[in-house]
Amino acid sequence: MELRQLEYFVAVAEERNFTRAAERVHISQSGVSAQIRRLETELGAELFDRSTRTATLTPAGEAALAHARAALAAAGALGRAVDEVTGLVRGRLALGMVVGCTITPLFDALASFHEAHPGVEVLLREADSDRLVDAVRAGTLDVALVGTPDPPPEGLRAHVLVRERLVVAVPAGHPLAERPGVALRDLADHPVVCMPPGTGLRAVLDRACADAGVRPALTLQAGAADAVADLAARGLGVAVLSESMAAAYGDRLTSRVIEDARDPALLALVWKDAPAPAVRAFLAHGRRAFGRPAG
Repeated sequence: MELRQLEYFVAVAEERNFTRAAERVHISQSGVSAQIRRLETELGAELFDRSTRTATLTPAGEAALAHARAALAAAGALGRAVDEVTGLVRGRLALGMVVGCTITPLFDALASFHEAHPGVEVLLREADSDRLVDAVRAGTLDVALVGTPDPPPEGLRAHVLVRERLVVAVPAGHPLAERPGVALRDLADHPVVCMPPGTGLRAVLDRACADAGVRPALTLQAGAADAVADLAARGLGVAVLSESMAAAYGDRLTSRVIEDARDPALLALVWKDAPAPAVRAFLAHGRRAFGRPAG
């Protein structure tokens, strides 16, 4: 039994798909499948039900998953313990970021980190915020840039980088563009374009609507701010974005703060306690890139 087989097993279990797991671990799908078959042969049991398009864990797979994660965590802890003694920054940094991320300081931090520590392999994974938070908790990601309604998400440490109000963004001539401010109840009169469930922005919107007893018509959803703005600019709905997101489209959309959505949308770096040296080094670069403390 090899650690890489356990890594591939955990990747397929979390992605529920052999193709996505192969992309995540950067080898071919046939390579992932072959290694998992060898692991199943050694264990004497099938770990996945392959009868459908989704890779579903069998009872044996369910029983093995927690132990596989624990073995990978223990191997990582061994490397970190040696690095603590030797003062080396090496190994791998698994970083996650929200889909459609255009936060330039994050890329600046990655570039300066890579220049300072070229021996560290950097892996970058894009997903919605909920999946990224789960991956950090599970240890398959070391640190992630996520949208979140709560600082920090339960069980993690976090450094908030952006804290902004929700706004509506509409094209010129729209009734809401003529108002100095907008309330959540005003959304009920218009189709709404927003981020999908699993994103921090959507979590803030859903919570605000629930608190206000409002049920707007969320007719269109898109995972990237560009798409949300484009749909609104074409008159297909009222976009709900954060202040800085909406400001990027000021040439074609007018934004108004949603006055009774008082909880801000947060963008934060999240990581687990006792981070590895590579994570601590990256957070230091993040502090410099964002111009504020990152720990």
